[in-house]
Amino acid sequence: MRPLFHPASDDIRAEDVLHALADPVRASIFTQIASASCAQICAAFSSVNNKPIPKSSLSQHFRVLREAGLIRSERQGVEMHNTSRFDEIEARFPGLLPAILVAYSARKDAPTKASRGRRAVGR
Repeated sequence: MRPLFHPASDDIRAEDVLHALADPVRASIFTQIASASCAQICAAFSSVNNKPIPKSSLSQHFRVLREAGLIRSERQGVEMHNTSRFDEIEARFPGLLPAILVAYSARKDAPTKASRGRRAVGR
């Protein structure tokens, strides 16, 4: 098996972090990993936001998060254990991740256009 690529802390770029977290599925995965008290296995994310995620898509999401420097992945047998590199990124770009995660949380909790339209129709 190929070794996994993890950028050194000094090589993490803000634009890669922003790109990785621009996708709502990746933002959700990262939020869950960052808030967990222990390493999370990839299989725990077979469903994100109540939507099933195919294994091939999930692998791609984890690769983008890993190569952006957001997570560290370690193979343990047939499982991949993922931990957050939040503290490393916070040291390099103070305030970036908290701002992104707050914005993501606010957006996730906001009603969608479709649900606002349904409320208006029901009046």
